[in-house]
Amino acid sequence: MKMTRKRFLGLAGGTTVVLLVHGCGGGGSSAGDGGTSMPPASDDCGASGAEISGNHGHAVTIAEADLDATTSQSYSIRGTADHDHTITLTAAMLATLKTGTSVVATSSSAAGHMHDVTVSCS
Repeated sequence: MKMTRKRFLGLAGGTTVVLLVHGCGGGGSSAGDGGTSMPPASDDCGASGAEISGNHGHAVTIAEADLDATTSQSYSIRGTADHDHTITLTAAMLATLKTGTSVVATSSSAAGHMHDVTVSCS
């Protein structure tokens, strides 16, 4: 049976779906680069589910354009939780994400707790 948008939304019902799109490096190299090209960065980076310690609905998405920031950037990790936390990624952490390496940031305290957030772009 063909899965239509209407059918998908009907099956999803009252659930919340968090999707993180991860880029895929093509495995080849561009002609003339000697095979040393970096895989392209994904459109978005982020964390959800078990990537956030003690998670209860939090999620975060980092825009690809932010990976070139020269100053620290702060992000809400509210997701579907009933409260919000923020994480701050330094310019060095954003540059690390751009290479495909994950970084860990500790959230602000809210509702009496914090979370360790493992952000990745692979």
